[in-house]
Amino acid sequence: MITPENLVRHELIGLLVEVVEGRNPASVGISGRVVDETRNTFLIETRSGDKRVPKSSNRFLFTLSQGLKVKAEGSVLVSQPENRINKKIRRSRWKL
Repeated sequence: MITPENLVRHELIGLLVEVVEGRNPASVGISGRVVDETRNTFLIETRSGDKRVPKSSNRFLFTLSQGLKVKAEGSVLVSQPENRINKKIRRSRWKL
C-alpha cells in the first residue's frame, strides 16, 4: 500500500498528480493521471490530451487512494522507477 512515507519509493503510474510549482509557468496546473514514467519525465493524461512533464524542475502533488495528498520534489523522483526503491531520501524533501 502506498503511504506518504513510501511514496517516492513506490510505483507512481496510475496515481493522480498535479504540478503545483515549476520553472516553466505553462506546466504549473497540469493535472491528471500518471500513465508513463521515464528517468526524467512523467507522462500525464489530462482532459486535453497527454502532457510530458519534466521531473527535476517541478514540484508535484500526488493524491493517494486513501485520499491523502502528498507533495514531492521532482528532483527526488529523478531516477529510473525500478532504481528509486534503493535510493536514500531525506525526509525534508517531501511533505504532507
